[in-house]
Amino acid sequence: MPNRQRITLQEDLTIYHALEQKGRLLDALNQADEVELDLSQVSEMDTAGLQLLILLKREAQKAGKQAIIVAHSQAVRSVIDFCNLAAYLGDPLVIPAQEAH
Repeated sequence: MPNRQRITLQEDLTIYHALEQKGRLLDALNQADEVELDLSQVSEMDTAGLQLLILLKREAQKAGKQAIIVAHSQAVRSVIDFCNLAAYLGDPLVIPAQEAH
């Protein structure tokens, strides 16, 4: 059974938090075989945040580990869709029922 760590980010995925979040995410990846990233509470994301997600995915792949985004906020989905990176990131973009209307 893989060593799994779940991280829920509540801060925005923006340039203002990127350095702190980078350290936290890479530390989690160093300590676990699989990192589950819950982004459902992220209210804002910019290209620095997107670069951070790409970095995490790339570092996980290089280490033979997994980084999985298990929940996306509307802000995160919007940026991923706008940049057409859903296939690259490889995680299902589930739209909560209350947002589907």
